[in-house]
Amino acid sequence: MGDPRLAEMSRAESLRLLSEAPFGRIVYTVRALPAIVPVRHLVENGMVVVRSHVGGDCAGSVVAFQADGAGPGHELGWSVTVTGVARRIVDTEEIEHFESMIVPLVDIGNVEVIRVFPEIVTGYRLESGD
Repeated sequence: MGDPRLAEMSRAESLRLLSEAPFGRIVYTVRALPAIVPVRHLVENGMVVVRSHVGGDCAGSVVAFQADGAGPGHELGWSVTVTGVARRIVDTEEIEHFESMIVPLVDIGNVEVIRVFPEIVTGYRLESGD
């Protein structure tokens, strides 16, 4: 196996892989300091939707969402980061729709549904140099 190389992925491929990841991490700020929380998510219409107790802290703010995956043997893999504004979902029908599709990692109360509107999507794949 040759030296691995980093290959940039398209927006479409990045969002496709992100949609297949079992969970990711949302990055937001608390009192101007970064905070990171693992969350379950889905990608719908090119947007990332999560259910988490940190929804109130994220709503209206610029956040990052990141997930990654490993390939066979775990030497190779991919990483995708989405940066954009998080908005609370307030429509009752939409909330019910997403509540039926996304089970939070931890249901500790005050769980909200938020949608991240991707402004920047970056994805990289670590590939074999062969």
